[in-house]
Amino acid sequence: MNKTPVTATSRTRQTPGLFFLLSAAITGYVFYRYSEGWLRSLLLSLSRSTWARRMVTSFGPAWRVASRFIAGESVEEAIAVAGQLNAKGLKVALDYLGESVTQAEEANAARDQILLLLDRIHESGVDAYVSVKLSQLGVKIAENLALENLRALLTRARSYGLRVRIDMEESALVDTTFDIYRRLRHGEGFDNVGVVIQAYLYRSEEDVRWLIEEGAWVRLVKGAYKEPPTVAYARKADTDAAFIRLAEQLLSEQARSRGVHLAVATHDDAMIRAVQRYAKMHHIPQDAYEFQLLYGIRRERQEQLASQGYCVRIYVPYGTAWYPYFMRRLAERPANLWFFVTNFFRA
Repeated sequence: MNKTPVTATSRTRQTPGLFFLLSAAITGYVFYRYSEGWLRSLLLSLSRSTWARRMVTSFGPAWRVASRFIAGESVEEAIAVAGQLNAKGLKVALDYLGESVTQAEEANAARDQILLLLDRIHESGVDAYVSVKLSQLGVKIAENLALENLRALLTRARSYGLRVRIDMEESALVDTTFDIYRRLRHGEGFDNVGVVIQAYLYRSEEDVRWLIEEGAWVRLVKGAYKEPPTVAYARKADTDAAFIRLAEQLLSEQARSRGVHLAVATHDDAMIRAVQRYAKMHHIPQDAYEFQLLYGIRRERQEQLASQGYCVRIYVPYGTAWYPYFMRRLAERPANLWFFVTNFFRA
């Protein structure tokens, strides 16, 4: 967070960030009107860009906009937000932001921060679990480094009766992610670990089959990474259709009899209604699944679903490494870009 007073000098330093944000917003809005797919690709490319991250994060007003979607930079701020959401009848998934670390020291530092988060969840009594990314724990450095760090998190979480979910990242990491998941769950007996399925990947239908067989704890998302058409659906309509198919499989009688618990993670009302219809048609109780929505987006819808008796969990990210997460949220639904632009000028 940039807390430096605005002076002539600081305004000069912020000029590149302002120029980048205004250029991206104007260009993005034009392309949103004429080519949403192109805009999504642009935003996903920028989410991985080091120079873009430096420009945006050095510009104070950018944080003031992004903070609508991020619960702060410290664990104390995140726990406070979790408590406020719990008071409204909403459960929480907490995510200490960070990914693709390149040094073992960074991976171990992330592990220590998440251990602290688990301690604070236990001490505060908030209704929350933790989501982690293997690239944050060092999987791109060495698979065993991520394995050891995740094992430490699961051990601490289990001692508190808490769960940890492994977020899914780009397709190149899917096999490694599942290998580590299976090793810890089946090889080492950690029953407090869950995974994520991305509907836009072609392979997900096969992955769902074996996850059902083992009674997994699964979050279903559409997918937010830039992927080639050889591995993922390019058209929204195809991704939506896959999302509904996978949700129905994960809510099937077979899945529920094996202990599968599904988290339907979407803000898309068409997807929410499709799940509601399927559940009603098959007499599936509301406590057999949950809806998950992102912090700061469609707050009224979150509370509305909870008031209707559905279990609703809010995905709450926090930390200083917010830029990639923020850009992917814009890419997931490019209409959010207009929301970003209007709030940017208010900031």
